[in-house]
Amino acid sequence: MAHAAALPASTPVTIPLNELLPWAVFAGVILLSLLYLVGMDQGATSLISGSMLHEFVHDGRHLLGFPCH
Repeated sequence: MAHAAALPASTPVTIPLNELLPWAVFAGVILLSLLYLVGMDQGATSLISGSMLHEFVHDGRHLLGFPCH
């Protein structure tokens, strides 16, 4: 009968904060931009002219609870 060998215990890898912070800031900027495009873009203060963007994200606005009518 064969005996199983014990596996060495693995240690978690630590990620320094100075390597994580730029990615967190980048993700925050992207998410805030998407929130603006889906939720706040009404046309009057729109960064993109026309109503094409509003019509494209219209159903998503309602799913997220943003009023638009």
